Amino acid sequence: MPKARIIMTCCLLLFTSYAYGQMGGGMGGAGNAPTGLEKPRFRDHAMRQGGPDLHRESGDKVVRAIRIVGNKQIENEKILQLLRTRVDGFYDEQTVLSDVRRMYEFRAFRTVRQSVQDDNNGGVVLTFTVEELPLISKVIFHGNKRMGDRELRGRAGIVKDDPLNESAIESTRRRLLDYYREEGFNQATIQSKVGIAGNPDRNIAPDPNAVAFRISEGELERIRKISFVGNSIVSGERLSKIIASRDPFFKVGYYIGNAADLQKIENDVLLLTEYYRNLGYLTAQVDRVLEYDDTLTWMDITFIIKEGPRYRVNEIRIVGNRFIDTASLETNLNLKEGEFLNGTMMNTDVTDITYAYGSLGFIYSEVTPELRWLEGAENEVDVVYKIDEGDRWKVGQIFVKIEGEPNLMRETTMLNYLDLVEGQYIDRGLLEMNRRRLVRSELLETNPVVADPPELLVVPRNRDEFGGDE
Repeated sequence: MPKARIIMTCCLLLFTSYAYGQMGGGMGGAGNAPTGLEKPRFRDHAMRQGGPDLHRESGDKVVRAIRIVGNKQIENEKILQLLRTRVDGFYDEQTVLSDVRRMYEFRAFRTVRQSVQDDNNGGVVLTFTVEELPLISKVIFHGNKRMGDRELRGRAGIVKDDPLNESAIESTRRRLLDYYREEGFNQATIQSKVGIAGNPDRNIAPDPNAVAFRISEGELERIRKISFVGNSIVSGERLSKIIASRDPFFKVGYYIGNAADLQKIENDVLLLTEYYRNLGYLTAQVDRVLEYDDTLTWMDITFIIKEGPRYRVNEIRIVGNRFIDTASLETNLNLKEGEFLNGTMMNTDVTDITYAYGSLGFIYSEVTPELRWLEGAENEVDVVYKIDEGDRWKVGQIFVKIEGEPNLMRETTMLNYLDLVEGQYIDRGLLEMNRRRLVRSELLETNPVVADPPELLVVPRNRDEFGGDE
């Protein structure tokens, strides 16, 4: 049975469950403070769904035909999909130049040249002449002992018959090197080379299109011990659970999960710094010292912590709010004046304020927290929540996107499961609840292997589009 994707909407703005997920998806917790939504553009949505590229056209001549010349390996249809210039659309030089740039970014062409010729009917014929890159004949790894070829091929990102692109090969080299470093081979080096000379004695012919990676793995480095110095308010055991690096498993599994990743160690420094500042130690500093044993394979890590003073909240202010009064917003704040500054509580307040507005139709509202240092005050800061309310939006139209055979009755049945009403103000929480209800309805296949689950599409409208607010 053939598949048909039903997208029963054509509008300028879409507010989907994906947009809701970008706003935080929850009602609290550290690090879940939502950021402001960008109003989605239908053009971008249509292109993601495989639809036409919609954009403002300019020009005084119509493109009668687009010709692709010089391609032998890549089909015309695949190249035409890269272009924003369309047959029967207006010819615009800037759009054509951007098409050339996209063709280069496709990493399959050595050169791309465009030319335009007038036809006899007031239109133009646009020609792209391309020179394709040769194809990779094989990918070879030399010197890898601890990592198998199959494992490296899975990480490489280039395979036989890919375009022989130098930048793609360099990206692969760096990707493989990062993989070795993640696994504890911090001294690993990798060199790439295009073409092999061949070896008559081994009956190996020269191959100018082969890509070879010469690997020197070096020693596998492991962490023997992790310790902390300078921590007074938090125990070393607690700090060890915050960082990603690990020493031997229960001090006995000396070869389990303790590979020394230098980038991970540097990230641990940032994690510890953020953790302390989240607790109100705004000037906290963290450094690390690495010490190797005589074999240069075992590493001791010491994190040196300078906690500094812990700051309190002097005053909390809310600015920019017009629709919801300040007293109502202050009632539900978790962070209190006079208490130690706590980043988790501050982020929770941002989330709660954002969703308070989202439940009233302000789906693009933004809340930004700011810390303001006080002159002459010792270890105190003001916390300011800056609110950009944005417009208030109502439910315009409601659609259900379903994969499968078109069936109006099935869509109507699913709409009956919802308690959203056209014309009411959009409520973020209600929208997400209806989306989950739709997925759990079991009226349609929700196995992602078989088909995508049904998706709820809501077209928001500004209150002015309804002829004013009630």
